[in-house]
Amino acid sequence: MANLSVLKNEKAKAIRLSTLNAICKALDCQPGDILECKSDEGTRE
Repeated sequence: MANLSVLKNEKAKAIRLSTLNAICKALDCQPGDILECKSDEGTRE
């Protein structure tokens, strides 16, 4: 539950693959279905 809260509130800096795998299994989805790539504000690309 703590992991989900951190992810929901966009406070996560990283996610363990085991956590991502568990979420995908529970939702019957693929990582690309639930993840989005965003650039950090103030960083150069």
